[in-house]
Amino acid sequence: MSQPDTRAMSFSKRANLPNTHPLAAFLLHLIVIKRTNLCLSADVTTTSALLNIAEEVGDSICMLKTHVDIISDFGEKTVRGLRDIARRKRFLVFEDRKFGDIGSTVQKQYTAGPFSIVRWAAITNAHIFPGPAIVTALKAAAADAIAAFNRSVETEISVGTPRPSSDEDDGSFDGSSEGVSNDGDTTKLPLRKRSIVAATTIESSTESTTLERGALDEATAQAENDREKALEALGSPPLARGLLLLAEMSSEGNLLTGAYTQKCIDIARDHNDFVIGFIAQHDLNSKPGDNFITCTPGISLPPPGQEGQKVSGDGLGQQYNTPHKAIVQEGCDVVIVGRGILSAKDRAAEAERYRREAWKAYEERVGAN
Repeated sequence: MSQPDTRAMSFSKRANLPNTHPLAAFLLHLIVIKRTNLCLSADVTTTSALLNIAEEVGDSICMLKTHVDIISDFGEKTVRGLRDIARRKRFLVFEDRKFGDIGSTVQKQYTAGPFSIVRWAAITNAHIFPGPAIVTALKAAAADAIAAFNRSVETEISVGTPRPSSDEDDGSFDGSSEGVSNDGDTTKLPLRKRSIVAATTIESSTESTTLERGALDEATAQAENDREKALEALGSPPLARGLLLLAEMSSEGNLLTGAYTQKCIDIARDHNDFVIGFIAQHDLNSKPGDNFITCTPGISLPPPGQEGQKVSGDGLGQQYNTPHKAIVQEGCDVVIVGRGILSAKDRAAEAERYRREAWKAYEERVGAN
């Protein structure tokens, strides 16, 4: 069995490769429908700033990357506001948590505390220097959280009609339910959905089915004629959680190279029912069955009117590449941009400029006309 060249394949075809994680399949179809493989790194320090930037650039991105531990007033307003914008603007939330501790600790960091990341972030990431148990621990915590949530929904349905809610099923959790972590500790998990209609989606969306893939394909096929109709057909994200492994970094002198990177790949292959891709500087798919999404930070463009000029670092170790180099030459899939957009006078326009450049590079790579 030969490895399909994922660099040359369209995102739609990759979404249909065997064993593709349902969240990864959804993301790939979303990218095609919105024609954007841009992720914004929203490194801001207040809820209002986070929600403002999400509102401004949401139409141009497929993912919004957050650092909630720098949000000074993080709380329910942050979660609900971000969830509402993500639902309306159609993007996934990626919390750049960079987990890096023993299994029992990362489970608590993921499901408990003031952030309760599993509640609202479809995607998060981790280092593998603690060993492969960090992945199994996070995977188990996500599964336990979803199972506890499903049980709470079933209980609500059995005892009566839940409270009405205007929230769509957006792949996030609401309310609270008791969950038990793998080490036996009882943890409060905010996991109760308030819609009977959502219950069917919850129960069926945690695994990929032929029907779901067919619906995704149909939605993507409509994108050329009517993007809004295609997004409606695509529906809400599956109630699943995905992990990115930090396999390479863009900072000068970093140690995520060689054998470390290879170990990331090996662990990802062992857990491709939870690991959906990498933070890396080049495509890492090389064996049959590999279909990981490569998300690449350290992306910059010269200022408007100065196209063709070389982009430089930030003086703090960050090294920049252009979308064309990352996507065409290195085979990366999603580019992550932060300061290049955040510092622009017109952030919406600058996000669109990055979106166009990244999408043009993707079309060049796969040979689209």
